[in-house]
Amino acid sequence: MQDSKRFLLLSAAVVVLGIVLGTALWLKLEPQRQLGAWNDNSPNGLKHYGAVPDFSLMERSGAGVNLAQLRGKIWVADFIYTTCTDTCPLQTAMMAKLQEEYASKPDVHLLSVTVDPERDTPQTLSLYAAKHNADAKRWLFLTGQRSRIMSLVRDGFHLSVATLPNDAEQSGMIPHSPRFVLIDKQARIRGYYDSRELEAFVRLKNDIDTLLKS
Repeated sequence: MQDSKRFLLLSAAVVVLGIVLGTALWLKLEPQRQLGAWNDNSPNGLKHYGAVPDFSLMERSGAGVNLAQLRGKIWVADFIYTTCTDTCPLQTAMMAKLQEEYASKPDVHLLSVTVDPERDTPQTLSLYAAKHNADAKRWLFLTGQRSRIMSLVRDGFHLSVATLPNDAEQSGMIPHSPRFVLIDKQARIRGYYDSRELEAFVRLKNDIDTLLKS
């Protein structure tokens, strides 16, 4: 009996370890071809990675949000989920830092989209946003139908996100891209920035400043 129990525990540990290592490798080797610039001839020197497609999701307040409402604004998007213990806490802390640094710049907005919409209801996102002092007018937290979100991440922002078996999702791990995405006032993607790299965060702020001047 003890041997059987020990075997089951060892098997579970191997599965979890495999998921963790696989996630790390998957994030590290995220397809770089998706990040190829489509147009390098912008007068402000920033690259152009295509346009964000129209979308319709729900904000934590319960209000609908679509692309038309964001046109005319510079915004930074990221993809997280509230129970994440991997890169999401870092991503959210960095978004909070951006909110603080650009508090006097009304043209700069922030957008966090959950990749765990079944559990991240508007109420859950409201609690998470309040914990990080998110300004409801400047930092939006979006949820919605899983299919819409997956399509937006992969086809709209050209980033990776995994759909795992139920047992993996119950463990709290949903592999997804840790990158921030910078979008200009015409809803064009102008840059990708890995939240795990300090240099990338500095570059993100420099690129926001460049867009504010253009």
